[in-house]
Amino acid sequence: MSDTPGTSRRPRRPAKPYRRPQKDPVRILAFEALRAVDERDAYANLVLPPLLRKAREKSDFDARDAALATELVYGTLRRQGTYDAVIAACVDRPLREVDPPVLDVLSLGAHQLLGTRIPTHAAVSATVELARVVLGDGRAKFVNAVLRKVAQRDLDAWLAEVAPPYDDDPEDHLAVVHAHPRWVVSALWDSLGGGREGIERLLAADNERPEVTLVARPGRATPEELLGEEAAVPGRWSPYAVRLAEGGEPGAVEAVREGRAGVQDEGSQLVALALANAPVEGRDRLWLDGCAGPGGKAALLGALAAERGAMLLASEKQPHRAGLVAKALAGNPGPYQVITADGTRPAWRPGSFDRVLVDVPCSGLGALRRRPEARWRRRPEDLDAFAPLQRGLLRTALESVRVGGVVGYATCSPHLAETRAVVADVLKQFPDTDLLDARPLLPDVTDLGDGPDIQLWPHIHGTDAMYLALIRRTG
Repeated sequence: MSDTPGTSRRPRRPAKPYRRPQKDPVRILAFEALRAVDERDAYANLVLPPLLRKAREKSDFDARDAALATELVYGTLRRQGTYDAVIAACVDRPLREVDPPVLDVLSLGAHQLLGTRIPTHAAVSATVELARVVLGDGRAKFVNAVLRKVAQRDLDAWLAEVAPPYDDDPEDHLAVVHAHPRWVVSALWDSLGGGREGIERLLAADNERPEVTLVARPGRATPEELLGEEAAVPGRWSPYAVRLAEGGEPGAVEAVREGRAGVQDEGSQLVALALANAPVEGRDRLWLDGCAGPGGKAALLGALAAERGAMLLASEKQPHRAGLVAKALAGNPGPYQVITADGTRPAWRPGSFDRVLVDVPCSGLGALRRRPEARWRRRPEDLDAFAPLQRGLLRTALESVRVGGVVGYATCSPHLAETRAVVADVLKQFPDTDLLDARPLLPDVTDLGDGPDIQLWPHIHGTDAMYLALIRRTG
């Protein structure tokens, strides 16, 4: 019997019904955050909170969803360099030829496979489904193929394949294993000194989720009040610090909502405390925060000044940041003033102040735990751009303090070009100055190095890598 013309020799399978891609609000939100970071040079810590609030308002997005979305965003950004190396080994083209939205989806999938406990099948299927929703079916097939290759090894096995051997190039090896640009590894290693163990601990600490630390502003709140909150424990070093355990929400703390307490890294608190504890000769009535935005140190300094009957002048060049300073200081128990002014062109007479703090703009390499995308944006040449401003602000600070008064020079960077090099260069122009030993001013803090300046470290102190030099005018 012959076949009927036009029919197949194989039995025809029924067509598969069309399946609409299933929307996953958690992964879609994470993807949107990553796109904002990539396209608009936004910071995740600024983009993510409003996205989470909107999600909670529009759906049954709960605390567990928010925690997963946060982990996906921050984990993907922190490990971007490592995941890029793994993905590059699984595609047949240079990564620069992969569309950025596709690469973001692949990175999200790689983080779920290599950096979380999400089961392999769930990580691949959920990411491919995300690709269908945000990229379309064609590119979802590409995502599926790449992630199945990624899933064939765990993270340790991939690192053994894609990271150069340590003995051949230690800095390149650490850059891939710990997901930092090579130049950042080199700079941090120079600043830290020592051998392999210390730098590995530091780089690993940069990839850990930082704790949320609160500050009880003196005269407005007490640590004991904050310790009454669920999952709150005392700070390690600052008498005003309280740490919230994982999942703790600062916005749920009444004192934070009222501005009597704030979110402030303990390293930042210690900088303000050291300046406040420094001995001055003679009067102690007028303090200056010369780079006050966004206001954390200014609020603590203002409260400490009030306890001594002193006044704080908080100066900030950017108007919107000056507004944040005013908000942080609102309700301060003592006198204060907030002005919008350029710290290199002072709006006050020389020698006016007893204590001066300049926490200068910098590369932010000391806060990579909180702003993981910064490590991929910064370039070595950025340091050259910051250098004139940092030196100018320190010069102005030294001109603004009276003889016998003290200046604190602070940065949220351990890079030697932004710390000791700046201080050494500027002090050549101010021979009538002394570097104070800052270490005894923080008697409870251990491992502060050889002095006289202070360098805090995430892996040693659990803080951002804050730097502080204290300088007294002697003539």
